[in-house]
Amino acid sequence: MALIANRRSVMTLFSDPACLQSHRTRIVLSEKDITADVVQIDQNNKPEDLSGLNPYNSVPTLVDRDLVLYDSRVIMEYFDERFPHPPLMPVDPVSRSKSRLALFHIEKDWYAPVDAILNGNAEESERGRKILEDSLISSVELFSVKPYFLSDEFSLVDCSIAPLLWRLPSLNINLPSEAKAIVEYSNRVFDRPSFRSSLTEEELEMRPI
Repeated sequence: MALIANRRSVMTLFSDPACLQSHRTRIVLSEKDITADVVQIDQNNKPEDLSGLNPYNSVPTLVDRDLVLYDSRVIMEYFDERFPHPPLMPVDPVSRSKSRLALFHIEKDWYAPVDAILNGNAEESERGRKILEDSLISSVELFSVKPYFLSDEFSLVDCSIAPLLWRLPSLNINLPSEAKAIVEYSNRVFDRPSFRSSLTEEELEMRPI
C-alpha cells in the first residue's frame, strides 16, 4: 500500500480505537472541532502508511502535510497552538509549565500502571492495579479544588485524565466512597459533547452508560 497519508489534503490522525494515548488526542480534536481524517488501526495489522511515516510504528501519529508527529503530548500541544480557540493550555509561562508537569505525572503515575495492567503478567497486572487505585485515592483532594483538574477551565490535563477514568471499570478498579470527588469530576468531563463524540465503539463498551 502506498503512503496514502502524504496525498491527503486534510490532517490524518492514525489512532488505536482502544488506547489511552490515542483517545486523548481525539478528545482534543473534538474539543476544538478540528477537521481531520481519523484512521483507526488494528495493532496486529498496521498499515504501510504508518511504518513509512513513523520510525516507532506507533499510534497516535499525526500527518499534517509535510509534518509528521508521533507523541501524544506533542500532538495535543500542536493542536492547541495551531488551533488556539478554545485554548487548552494556560498562556503564562509559569502556569503552562505547571500543566506540562501535571501531564508528566499523569504519564508516570497513572498511565504507566495501566500499561502494566493491560500488558503485564498476572502479578504485574495486579501490582499495577493496586498502584493506580492507591494513587487515584491519594489524589482525591486535587479533584475537588476546581471544576476541572486544578483549573476553572477544561484543559489538556483533563483531556488526559478523562480517558483513564473512563477505563476504570474495564480495568477492574472500583473507587471507594471516599473518592466521591473523582466520580463527580468524571461525570462532569464525560458529559462534555467533545468527550462523547471522541468515543469509539470499543471505548463505548468499556463501561455502562
